[in-house]
Amino acid sequence: MPYELYYWDGIQGRGEFVRLALEEAGADYVDICRGPASKGQSTRAMLAIMGSKSEPGIPFAPPFLKDGDLIISHVANILMYLGPTLGLAPRDEAQRHELNSLQLTITDFVAEVHDTHHPIATSKYYEEQREEAKARSAEFIDNRIPKYLGYFERVLQQNPHGPAHVFGSGLTYVDLSLFQVYEGLRYAFPRATAHLADRYPHLAALHAAVMKRPNIARYLQSDRRIPFNEDGIFRHYPELDRSEA
Repeated sequence: MPYELYYWDGIQGRGEFVRLALEEAGADYVDICRGPASKGQSTRAMLAIMGSKSEPGIPFAPPFLKDGDLIISHVANILMYLGPTLGLAPRDEAQRHELNSLQLTITDFVAEVHDTHHPIATSKYYEEQREEAKARSAEFIDNRIPKYLGYFERVLQQNPHGPAHVFGSGLTYVDLSLFQVYEGLRYAFPRATAHLADRYPHLAALHAAVMKRPNIARYLQSDRRIPFNEDGIFRHYPELDRSEA
């Protein structure tokens, strides 16, 4: 039975971190809101699960994954569940928790990316908080990008097995998530990230290596890979971008 991935249609968003793991592993999955049913029907099916009054452990928001009768929500939680089965995480429990802590740090980073264009409220349009977004983005570029990317550069550098991967000697779902973050930052802030490869060479090498993996390369060239756009998490508003301090 294929995995069922539930996420909003038309954007990469947080669902993309799960898609990359499924695509890399060649897993059998259905992207429900992009499936054969009409978009309206698929979205209603997703909302019905979220609004259920009888399902145990109902998800607060997508993405969530169905594996048979089991429903798992939150990106890090989904990836921790899928990782060993997909060959993208160690089977040792302690090591899986170590890997999950790295993914949770990415979760924090992604939340800060979102807040660069919606610093006041998600219920308001970007245009209603443009000035606040400029201030938030300046802080993000000057301080938060270096803090997060500097941390992951150090994690790569200090890996006892070498800097090719963030954890252990083989590819994990965290490597794939770092690829997505790197891609997203370059889309959203092209000027601020113009020198990423100089400042974070191990992250740049990881990004390049992931892009060349056969399954990922095929996915990136397919229509399954939704382009970045201004409805997702990583948005390019030229007025929010500037050269890094």
